[in-house]
Amino acid sequence: MRIFLSAAVVMWSAAAIAQTAAPQVDTPLQKVPYSPSLDPASMDKTADPCQNFYKYACGGWIKSNPIPGDRGSWNIYAKLGQDNLRVLWGIALADSKATDRTPVQQKVGDYFSACMNTDAVNAAGLKPIEMPLAAVNKLKDKHELTDFLARAESHGLPLLFHSGSTQDYGDAEKVIVGFGAGGLGLPDRDYYIKTDAKSVEIRARYETFIAQMLGFAGETDVDAKKDAMDILAFETALAQNSLTMVEKREPSNLYHMMTLAELEQQAPLVKWSKFLKAQNVDDPGKVNVAEPKFLAQMSDAVEKLPMPTLKAYLRFHVLIAAAPYLSLNVQQASFDFYSKYLRGVPQMPARWKKCVREEDRFLGEALGQEFVRLAFSPESKAATIRMTDQIEAAMGAEIEHLDWMSDATKKQALDKLHAIRNKIGYPEKWRDYTTLTIAPDDYFGNVVRAMTFEDKRDWAKVGKPLDRAEWGMTPPTVNAYFDPQMNDINFPAGVLQPPLYDSKLDDAPNYGDTGGTIGHELTHGFDDEGRHFDAHGNLRDFWTPDDAKKFEARADCVRDQYAKYVIVDDIHINSKLTAGEDIADLGGELLAYIAWKAQTASMALQSTDGMTPDQRFFVGFAQWACENDRPENARVRALTDPHSPAEARINGVVVNMPEFARAFGCKAGQPMVSANVCRIW
Repeated sequence: MRIFLSAAVVMWSAAAIAQTAAPQVDTPLQKVPYSPSLDPASMDKTADPCQNFYKYACGGWIKSNPIPGDRGSWNIYAKLGQDNLRVLWGIALADSKATDRTPVQQKVGDYFSACMNTDAVNAAGLKPIEMPLAAVNKLKDKHELTDFLARAESHGLPLLFHSGSTQDYGDAEKVIVGFGAGGLGLPDRDYYIKTDAKSVEIRARYETFIAQMLGFAGETDVDAKKDAMDILAFETALAQNSLTMVEKREPSNLYHMMTLAELEQQAPLVKWSKFLKAQNVDDPGKVNVAEPKFLAQMSDAVEKLPMPTLKAYLRFHVLIAAAPYLSLNVQQASFDFYSKYLRGVPQMPARWKKCVREEDRFLGEALGQEFVRLAFSPESKAATIRMTDQIEAAMGAEIEHLDWMSDATKKQALDKLHAIRNKIGYPEKWRDYTTLTIAPDDYFGNVVRAMTFEDKRDWAKVGKPLDRAEWGMTPPTVNAYFDPQMNDINFPAGVLQPPLYDSKLDDAPNYGDTGGTIGHELTHGFDDEGRHFDAHGNLRDFWTPDDAKKFEARADCVRDQYAKYVIVDDIHINSKLTAGEDIADLGGELLAYIAWKAQTASMALQSTDGMTPDQRFFVGFAQWACENDRPENARVRALTDPHSPAEARINGVVVNMPEFARAFGCKAGQPMVSANVCRIW
C-alpha cells in the first residue's frame, strides 16, 4: 500500500518535526476542497534537488504545515483524509437532522446523533460493559473459557487469538476458517522482547496503564498492581511465541492446514468445534492455523495461569477494547497511553472526527454512496482507468524485455499481470445494512451491533463462493492496495482527489503522483511477498530457481540501500520489513514514467512555473509524500510500519532513476545519483 503511514527521516531538525499547530476550527463540507497536485509553494527552491530532492520538493510544505494537536504526524494523505472526513461529517450531520430519510440515511444520521451525545455517554460510565465484566467474574474454571471466548468473538471482540474467514492459500477460490496470533496489548511482539532502555521504559508505563484500567473495574490499588505485573508476564510469554513482522512477510510461514481434531490436539484449551459452532460454522473442513506454535503455547500458558490472573487479563482486554466507546475518563486513560505517550499526540481529536471515523468503519459503504456522488465524477473514473491500462501495458513490456528472467517465468508473470482485476472508485454492488439496527439514543449498543453485524458477515463467507467484487476499503479512504489472493488492485474514490489526482493540471504531475500509486500497487503483485502468488491468487512458486535467485539479488540491492537510512535517533529502517513497499515505490515510479512518456509522445510539452515537464513529473511524485512527524510516532513506525519514512521513499527512488538525474542535471558523485543503481522491474 502506498498510504503514508511512516515517519520523516531525521535530516530535519527535531524542532521542525515536533512543531504542533494551533487547534483547527473545522466545519462540515459539501465537497472536497481543491488543492493543486503540484504546488510550487510547497517547494524549497533554495535547496539543491541533486543534494536532497525531498527537501527541494517538500521543504515549503513542511515549514508551513505543522502537526495538528490530535495527530502523530501530518502529511498530504492525512490532510486530504481530513478533508474527506469533513465531507462525511456534512453527510452525517444532514442525515441526523433530516425528517424524510431513506433507511440508509436513518442509520447514518442516528449513529452520528448517538455518538455526539457525550452527556449520555459520560453518564453511562462503565454500565455498557457490565455484562461482559460480570461474565468474566463468573468464570469458575477454564472449561468455561471456550463459551466466553466464542461470545466475545461474536460481538467483534477477539481475545487471546484472532479468527475469521480467509481465502485458502492453496486454492484462492475457497473461503475457509483462519486462526492467528493475538492477545497482546502493546502494538507488536517486539515491544515485549527488546531490551533497550526505551523498551524497558515502555513496558513499565504499560504495566502502570494496566493497573489504571483495572482500577476502573473496581480493583484495589494493591490487587491492580499485582495483576498488572502478572498480565505483562503472560503477554510477554505470548509475544515470545509470536512471529516477527518480517517472518510474516513470508506467506509460507502463515499457511498450515489442519483438521479441528489436529488443532485440538495441539491446542486443547479451546474446544475449537464448539467455538466455531457459536459462529454458525458447523463443518469447516480443514482450517488454516497461521501460527501453530503460538496457539499451542497460548493453550499451555493459559492452562498454567491461575484463574484470578486469567480473569484479570480478560477484564483488562475487555476494558481496552471498549475504552474508545466509554465515558471520557476511560477514553482519556486509553488515549494518554496509546496516543499521547506512545505516539506523542498531545490532544484527543474533536468528537465529530471520532464519530465520523466510526461511521466510515461501521457504515462505510452507506456513507460511501453519497461521497462518490459528491466527489468522484465518471470522468475521473474513466481517466484513472485509462492511466491504469497504460501502466499495466508498460509493465507487460518491461517483463517481456527483462534480460534476467527466463521465458518460462515471464510467461507465468505475464499471465498473472493480465489476470489482475482493476477496481476503481467504489464497489459494483453496495453493502446491504438492512439487518443492522441503529438507534439515536443507544451509542454503545450501536457500536456492539455494528461489530456483531460485521462479524456475522465475515463468518458467513466460510464455505461460500468467493466474492471477488468485495472491497477491503471504503470509498472515501485515502489509500490504495493490492490483494495478492484476489489478484486485484484497488483505488478508492478518496485517493483519486486533488492534490493526489488533479484533472485541472497537465499529465506530468498526475502520472508522477497517481500514476506512481497505480504502478506501486501493480508492482506489489511482483514484490518479495506478492511474487509468491500466481494468477489465480494461489500460493504457488512459479519461478524457476535461477530466476528466484536473480530476483532476490536485486531485492537485496534495495534492502541494502534502505538499511542505511536513519528514522529517528539511532534507529535505522528495518529494510527486511519495508522491502515490499520499497520495491513497489521504485517499480511503480519507473512504470509511471514510462506510461507518461508514451501518453505524451506526440505532444509538444512546455515548461511551466520554471520547471520542465520531466521536472514537473518528479516534483509531482515527491509532493504526495510531504510530511512532518513526531519522534515518538517515528519510533512506533520503526517497529510496526512496513513503509519506509517519507524522505527515504522519495530520495530512495530517484537515486535509482537516471531519468531523474537527467531532468535536474545531477552529476555522478552527488547524493541523488547512486553509483549502484537498484532496479528489478
